[in-house]
Amino acid sequence: MIHASLQHSERYESLHPLFKQLFDYLKQHDLTAVPTGRITLSGEDLFINVVDATLVPAEAQKLEVHRAYIDVHFPLSGAETIGWHALECLTAEADAPFDTENDFAVYTAPAATYSTVQPGEFVIIYPEDAHAPAIGSGTLRKAIAKVRI
Repeated sequence: MIHASLQHSERYESLHPLFKQLFDYLKQHDLTAVPTGRITLSGEDLFINVVDATLVPAEAQKLEVHRAYIDVHFPLSGAETIGWHALECLTAEADAPFDTENDFAVYTAPAATYSTVQPGEFVIIYPEDAHAPAIGSGTLRKAIAKVRI
């Protein structure tokens, strides 16, 4: 997982061919003012889900993993804490078999560490990063980009 400032996103653009397009879009558009839903930038290869998430306590949030997409999380209206655990170090089994159609599995295991992400920052979450997003209290407007590997 990479935690960085959107102001310095050019340092991370070389990590995936679609990252520059994503970061440029985020810098040029105010996603706090758009309706929730999907924004398609490059078909199924790059899209953004804008959501109003209800934050939960750390002990109530499960770890999730994806295989086909890199997640890039951008909190927009306030801080969000995201738990992290190296997938290869998880000793628990997934709660259910991996859902290939929805690119998703969850684990009922605690995160190994937590990072608080502020508006103007982002986290890049790779398939080897089990992550527990939306930790905190209240609600949060956020953007979750999905970047096909």
